[in-house]
Amino acid sequence: MATRESKGVIYAAIVANIAIAICKFVAAGVTHSSAMLAEAFHSTADSGNELLLLFGIKRSARPPDALHPYGHGKVLYFYSLLVAVYIFGVGGGLAVHEGISHLKHPEIPTHPGWNYAVLALAAVFDSYSWWISYRELRARKDPNESTWDEIVGGKDPTVFTVFLEDSAGLLGVVLAFLAIFLGRQFNNPYLDPIASIVIGCVLAVIAVFLGRESGALLVGERTNRGKIKRLHEIISAEPAVEKVGDLLTMQLGPEQVLLNVNIQFRRSLTLEQLESAIERIESRIREEQPSVQRIFIEAESFRTAENSPGTAASAEA
Repeated sequence: MATRESKGVIYAAIVANIAIAICKFVAAGVTHSSAMLAEAFHSTADSGNELLLLFGIKRSARPPDALHPYGHGKVLYFYSLLVAVYIFGVGGGLAVHEGISHLKHPEIPTHPGWNYAVLALAAVFDSYSWWISYRELRARKDPNESTWDEIVGGKDPTVFTVFLEDSAGLLGVVLAFLAIFLGRQFNNPYLDPIASIVIGCVLAVIAVFLGRESGALLVGERTNRGKIKRLHEIISAEPAVEKVGDLLTMQLGPEQVLLNVNIQFRRSLTLEQLESAIERIESRIREEQPSVQRIFIEAESFRTAENSPGTAASAEA
């Protein structure tokens, strides 16, 4: 299930986006700006997205049952995929439609002061939410990784989804401001609807990226490389281990990892020594990598050696 920090990021984003959406709808009604209306659609879609993520977090927290023995952690990935579709269809689609409609009958937005004031407020709220999500991303990434590496390799979609939404929101504010300001400066009514279309395209790009990342997690993506490297080091440090074979992982949720590993133990071990070695490995993995909640160990040499105390040994935790 998602962490408390993930929920904090989402709550901050919900408050910010609801406040921004209300202000933008009021400004769009007064000024007749299609770019401002596109931004209002954007903020409304973002608010709905955060509510979907919260619902996904709640459902993913359900314990394992007979039908779902590994738990419900991947439910969150399903809802993050729905968020991507929602961004594309509602946010991006409405923004592009609004821009195309206004291109047929363009007009320069009136009452620019309203637009500038609302855009300034939106920038403040989005920056606050963006900073919270950015800080959480930095706290999660490995020292040798960039923020982008954490976005691409992150396993908690709630954090990088909010971060990308807020990044798109800040970019949308800049585009809307430029369209309104330059449109009035050059008396060009087409800049405002063009900005609306561009904002919709930005949202579509974000949606496609989020859909790809959430889809990969949903179908069974491995855990991050740093964690896999550390698991290999933990197993290799066990004196009874001769060689670590295939080390396979699957992300079952933001803080739930499945580990399946083939290990070649020393052939001189008795069955009791083998069991003790497996227990030590499991204990150390749980201590250093608590997110690895399911561990399957296959003792390779006991399956192939003719004079071993047993034909095979495996462990599951």
